[in-house]
Amino acid sequence: MPPFVFLAIAIIFEIIATSFLRASEGFTKLVPSIIVVLGYVGAFYCLSQALKGVPIGVAYAIWSGIGTAAISVIGAVVFKDSFNIWTVVGILLIVSGVFVLNLLGGASHAS
Repeated sequence: MPPFVFLAIAIIFEIIATSFLRASEGFTKLVPSIIVVLGYVGAFYCLSQALKGVPIGVAYAIWSGIGTAAISVIGAVVFKDSFNIWTVVGILLIVSGVFVLNLLGGASHAS
């Protein structure tokens, strides 16, 4: 499987796991807690596979940037977390940073 596919799957697992952290209520609810643990195990496994072909700095920037942006939106929509213009600006800065790193930061495949 191509490294960026593993990275995409890692991001999906991480978003799912992080979304269920609140529902686990401090790991006192069994089913959400299991989803959190399995989600993070899947995320780190897929991230480790992605690192076979993607530089670690690039992979982590993409993983954390997309994850942060997605969780912010999920928090606002699902959990009614505050979401204002500064939240949007912050998310745009994170996403633009990931693009700059990939386009201008020498994000070539590792040997």
